[in-house]
Amino acid sequence: MRDLPENFLRRMKERLGNDFPAFLSSYEKPPYKGLRVNTLKIGTEEFFRRAPFPLGEQFCDDLACVYVGEEKPGADPYHFAGLYYVQEPSAMKVGDLTDACKKERVLDLCAAPGGKTTHIAARMAGEGVLISNEIEYARAKILSQNVERMGVKNCAVVSAPPELLAARFPSYFDLVLADAPCSGEGMFKKEENAVPEWSEENVARCAARQRAILDEAAKMVAGGGHLLYSTCTFAEEEDEWQIEEFLKRHKEFSLVRMQKYYPHTFRGEGHFAALMKKAGEEATRAKPFSVCRNIRAESAFKAFEEDFFMRPPEGAIHTLRDGRMYLVPAGMPDLAGVRLLRLGVEAGEWDGKLFRPAHALAMAYGDRAKRQLRLSREEAKKYLRGEVLPCDGFAGWCVVCVEEFPLGLGKVSGGVLKNHLPKGIRMYG
Repeated sequence: MRDLPENFLRRMKERLGNDFPAFLSSYEKPPYKGLRVNTLKIGTEEFFRRAPFPLGEQFCDDLACVYVGEEKPGADPYHFAGLYYVQEPSAMKVGDLTDACKKERVLDLCAAPGGKTTHIAARMAGEGVLISNEIEYARAKILSQNVERMGVKNCAVVSAPPELLAARFPSYFDLVLADAPCSGEGMFKKEENAVPEWSEENVARCAARQRAILDEAAKMVAGGGHLLYSTCTFAEEEDEWQIEEFLKRHKEFSLVRMQKYYPHTFRGEGHFAALMKKAGEEATRAKPFSVCRNIRAESAFKAFEEDFFMRPPEGAIHTLRDGRMYLVPAGMPDLAGVRLLRLGVEAGEWDGKLFRPAHALAMAYGDRAKRQLRLSREEAKKYLRGEVLPCDGFAGWCVVCVEEFPLGLGKVSGGVLKNHLPKGIRMYG
């Protein structure tokens, strides 16, 4: 058992009483692992039938949340194809609370690395608009990569402080998720630094920061909308007491449901979530996103589109000055002045003469490609390592798949597939 802080153990013993021995014994077991099937790409029953490694208990029927053993699902071709997201099991349960929420306009305020964002995106099924924010830019880049891998089409990834977003989007969102930074007591078995970084002083600091985040989040919820708050800690100052004080400050909100998972009562490491609803029906409108037009770039993309796709992708074409092009989903609000990492689906880049497709285009719309190179699982590993592969039967850009699931792009010439998988996401070893 990992040595736990004495003050933490004292607090938990006072809180849990007779349940404390069971709680303590849970730390003698290895961390629970889990994965969540990405229903944007595959049905749960189909994934269960084709899963390449043993699956354990399924605890969420519609999303096939499962436990895994000693396997390494993050190194499997299906993971690179975005068929699932490796996620701590109790963290997945937060997404269940969004079922009764209207989800036309959603903000995930503290979103990295992307587990809850991609969970909500799957529930939205491509409808509406999702803004996914992470204030730390390095973490926001990881978030953006996960949104891309999972093939999410209706999401903008931004990096901004909550107060900036609150000033831009008052009473705008149907659902705001604030998975706030916390003292991480539910991460003691998973994260090496979680234990030495814990202190009662840090609990107090986190609670103060969470209070500020919640107050900004409240400003962005439309009348009749919901605010979902979550942490991965057991501290009442950050959980139940935080919600109690929030409801005192914000009389317009009422508690819908609150849940807490402990490692001795649930096969997960621990989580807290509270769903609140805002009174009223008012919602403000935001200025719509204004796309930048470049007729020559659009013509180049349209020519590529006609040659490449059986059915064209959706979204307005937005072209930046440097030639990068995006497919912007309908309903996207104006994001001028907000640091933007991803806008809908990155289509590709125009160099002034030719259009070059982006990896994101293959991950979001690769199933519509006319030319697909479907590889076995072992062949797919070669592609994921960046190897050149033989390919006969067609020439030009194609989507490379593991079985029928897109992995990325390739370009065929002379019977050889040139690998265009970005080097930063390749499989090594």
